[in-house]
Amino acid sequence: MYTLSVSSLNEQIKTLLESTFERVLVEGELSRITFHNSGHIYFTLKDENSTIKAVIFKANAAKLKFQLQEGLKVILDGAVTLYKPRGEYQINCFTIQPSGHGALALAYEQLKNKLSAQGYFDASRKKQLPKFPKKIALITSATGAALQDMLRVAQNRYRALEIDIYDVLVQGENASSSIVKALSLADTKGYDIIVVGRGGGSIEDLWAFNEEIVADAIFKALTPIVSAVGHEIDWVISDFVADLRAPTPSAAMQMILPDSNELYQYIDSLVSAFTQKIEQKIYNSKQELTHLTNLYLQHSIEKKITQKIDEIKQIRETLNQTISFKMQSFGKDMELLRDRFPYVIENKINIAQNQVSSLQKMLESNHPKFRSKKGFAQISKDSKVIDISSLKVDETFDLMSDEVVVSAKVLKKIDIKGFV
Repeated sequence: MYTLSVSSLNEQIKTLLESTFERVLVEGELSRITFHNSGHIYFTLKDENSTIKAVIFKANAAKLKFQLQEGLKVILDGAVTLYKPRGEYQINCFTIQPSGHGALALAYEQLKNKLSAQGYFDASRKKQLPKFPKKIALITSATGAALQDMLRVAQNRYRALEIDIYDVLVQGENASSSIVKALSLADTKGYDIIVVGRGGGSIEDLWAFNEEIVADAIFKALTPIVSAVGHEIDWVISDFVADLRAPTPSAAMQMILPDSNELYQYIDSLVSAFTQKIEQKIYNSKQELTHLTNLYLQHSIEKKITQKIDEIKQIRETLNQTISFKMQSFGKDMELLRDRFPYVIENKINIAQNQVSSLQKMLESNHPKFRSKKGFAQISKDSKVIDISSLKVDETFDLMSDEVVVSAKVLKKIDIKGFV
């Protein structure tokens, strides 16, 4: 018998399959859907007894009018091919048409609608997670990769943390009751946060987190709950009820734990900002102190005394300058007066002599002995010279000239003013 290599055998099988099943229509439920970054979609098609892998490549996937979902019953139009490197056969889908809902998917939608109507998903009832938790609980499988991912992230991000692990079943018939029991116990231990989660899988694998009893336990918990189930594209009922939904278990730890490196940088920035604030405060205080000191110096007693002393000095200097100026001016005036004094005195004497001579001449010309005395006499009474207007009728008086005195009596008095 001829011996074949593995590659040769796979090549013959590939030729046989692809030539025999070059176009098939297959109906079944979608499961284990993977949306690859390349744009290809990988999934499993199953019925009650069997499964077959399938793929729809990017070009055909772009033509789909609906989103592929776990449990959705569909009809595939494609060809059977063999992936030779692994010896696995699959359906290469050209088109996919929905043929109805799968049982799990329908149950999921029904429970989701029911709990939403009861307010389980309301944002107003969700609890705030602390920024710096000290103690958290992880409810997951102790042997799963998800736990190791969460512990690794916690170790790298935030070591100042106490972590308790609650080992539970995360898939299978008894998984939901195991999760509920751990949740109820952890909720009494005073944790800052409880994380409930597991790694990725099919809708069947994740179904425990779609059970109503799990949703009730999360809803009634007093501790903030984080749901971290499956991959980013996986959505389970616990995601909607929890206070925070994380796309993956490791992402949950990144979301709830602060980054130590960021904290160090933040602390450094706080220290820098605080130092800058203090320096600014000190600078402002120094400026204010300097301003107040200047104000004090300007208005202090010492300043006022100094100002008064300066004013006195200035007044004294001004006075001295004025006196000096006056003395100089006075000295010049004195010299001028001294030079002019003899002439002024002589002039004054001459004027005075002339005035005396003039007055003497006037006196001599008006002396009674030089004037005609005929018809003139001096009136007196009781040896006193009086005015003639003061005499009254019948009053006696004396008339005196240079040679004779005559006693007389007023016989009649006539006022001659009216005649003038």
